[in-house]
Amino acid sequence: MWITFKVREKATQMNNRIEDENTRIRLLIEVDKGTLPTDGGQKFNRLIFSTSPYLLQHADNPVGWFPWGEAAFEIAISENKPVFLSIGYSSCHWCHVMAHESFEDPDVAAIFNRSFICIKVDREERPDIDEQYMAVAQLMTGSGGWPLNVFMTPDKIPFYATTYIPRNQTMGMPGIIQVLEYFAKLWRTDRNKLEHNSIAALKALGQVFSPQPGTITKYQVMDEAYRQLIEIYDSQYGGFGNTPKFPMPIIIDFLLRYGRSGNSGPLQMVTNTLRQMRNGGIYDQLGFGFHRYSVDRNWLVPHFEKMLYDQALISLAYLGAFQSTSDQFFRQVAEEIFSYVLNDMTSPDGAFFAGQDADSEGMEGKYYLWTTAEIQAVIGKREAGSFLPNVRCYRAREF
Repeated sequence: MWITFKVREKATQMNNRIEDENTRIRLLIEVDKGTLPTDGGQKFNRLIFSTSPYLLQHADNPVGWFPWGEAAFEIAISENKPVFLSIGYSSCHWCHVMAHESFEDPDVAAIFNRSFICIKVDREERPDIDEQYMAVAQLMTGSGGWPLNVFMTPDKIPFYATTYIPRNQTMGMPGIIQVLEYFAKLWRTDRNKLEHNSIAALKALGQVFSPQPGTITKYQVMDEAYRQLIEIYDSQYGGFGNTPKFPMPIIIDFLLRYGRSGNSGPLQMVTNTLRQMRNGGIYDQLGFGFHRYSVDRNWLVPHFEKMLYDQALISLAYLGAFQSTSDQFFRQVAEEIFSYVLNDMTSPDGAFFAGQDADSEGMEGKYYLWTTAEIQAVIGKREAGSFLPNVRCYRAREF
């Protein structure tokens, strides 16, 4: 009973936070656009005319954002400026961090407005643009993520791509002002170097997406995929790769299908991974549903954002495991995910929410962190004395 009460209390806190942000978005939507100039005027930028909640979150930034469109690139050509493209979405934690640190900073905005044409894209509104430039980032850096920040020429050819950029230099990473000043100077003094990078990137992309000669069979591809997965499989904690560790339900689906040939190895990889995920901190043990990923190898500390498409794909993975094993554990997890989606990710009129924000009251994951006093109120001080040192989640902390 106490657990139920405290979970409902925390849910109320989250709903209040969501309502505050929704109120802000509604106020921006209700601004009389007919009285504003095309650039948004003194209080806003061009994103004020958008319908995307993510773009509206940036509509009052001092950065002179453009939405994606030919107008932005035409101005970049006429003013002879490089383009800064930033792609994100409304529930992205590091998108919020970079917005608060940099895009809301007048000093940073001054450099953006002086030396670049800046474009904001909501990846949930324009997945086609996100897919194209994410491929660029992965090619250039070997990884990707959001916010996705791309520097490009006025004719849309990228010469540098990265993800989150801190406000100030930290842990060997240059700060945003250093990055902006570096590329602004290169654009003025050594544009050939940037254009060379652009040509190299285009050539490499062409090779990646062009058909390659040769003949392969379906079984060769599947056998080679399985061999490569064995190399990155974590036999101790399940999952694939090291850190950060993502659920990767598409890989689970492949292994379930591949294992139907009679090889027991793929199914063992699947069941170990799914059990470790359910028992770890990446899973919301009280409210159900999976967080975006784990920052550590053993699924302990999550990045607290929850995405609708993750719940859909992961639930299919658990149902697939149940069909292959008849183990009720996997069926129960799938049903818990469905319960979470229906309770927390479904609007009163039946629509589904795309994601649940990682941030609460200005802190990542605060909604999921329990203070010592809260835990003592739920299970009593005596039991809490044994529970707190051993719990496999964030250690309760005071705020």
